[in-house]
Amino acid sequence: MGVNSNLGTQGPASLILIRLLVGGVFLTEGLQKLLFPGLMGAAQFQKLGFPIPRVTATAVGVIEIVAGGAVLVGLATRLAAIFLFIIAVGAIVTTKLPILVGHPVWVFPVPDIERYGVWGFLHAWRGDVAMLLGSLYLLIAID
Repeated sequence: MGVNSNLGTQGPASLILIRLLVGGVFLTEGLQKLLFPGLMGAAQFQKLGFPIPRVTATAVGVIEIVAGGAVLVGLATRLAAIFLFIIAVGAIVTTKLPILVGHPVWVFPVPDIERYGVWGFLHAWRGDVAMLLGSLYLLIAID
């Protein structure tokens, strides 16, 4: 028995668990970027080296809210998952890749953490990889 939405996306009933995980995390992270710009929004994006940090953080936050909400309710899931996949890749490149290589990548600085290299990277990216693979699953599993 499949899960159906207004736009005809289908998948196994257990897909609701992936929807809750991916949609819930992105929705709440997007809200925090807008509600707490000094901690998670523009200030964080500036610290990470993003050009035009206020605009970038706001845009990413809005996309996370809209696409995360769409995933939660099963509306245009595949399209929403594409946006969320791109955001997850962006998070890995901008915040985790510098940990892996141990030096800045383009304008993105190396965070001050206890260890760098493969093990530091694998520890730091666990949430990002969960969102990356969850978004990819939604792209694949939806009929």
